[in-house]
Amino acid sequence: MVDAQSGHEKTLTGLLPALAGANLIYGAGMLESGMTIDYAQLVMDAEFARLVKYTVNGVAVNDETLSVDVINDIGAFHDFLSHEDTYRHMRSQSQTKLIDRRVREEWAADGATTLYDRARSEALRILETHEPTPLPAGAAEEMAAIIADAEHELGAKT
Repeated sequence: MVDAQSGHEKTLTGLLPALAGANLIYGAGMLESGMTIDYAQLVMDAEFARLVKYTVNGVAVNDETLSVDVINDIGAFHDFLSHEDTYRHMRSQSQTKLIDRRVREEWAADGATTLYDRARSEALRILETHEPTPLPAGAAEEMAAIIADAEHELGAKT
């Protein structure tokens, strides 16, 4: 079973190369140096990759996103959380499907599930309900021909 630490480690090992310009995250769903694939880990890694992508795309910093007018209107040390501007902008921030950001009491009352528990449930839901888009007519044959040509060229098949 995966723990929160390994999830955090995967986020960091994906984020740092992405910030340096890499555009491929390797190892989604892998555990034990790729010897094991875990569907729940794959679902968690997809969420981490979405967050990395959000971060790499940058955050707009301007008078609107900084709520300069609201700060001037409300003043220091007053309630910004219940202001309409806060509600409008909070939806543009990173949105997670699995990471539970509720207060502990709500989380506990709702079953106190771990990130892994939620990811496993989502993986099972996907496996039970997903219907892949069919390949276009002739695509399977074209791929088989490409593979056969490559195997012949490399001497992989006789």
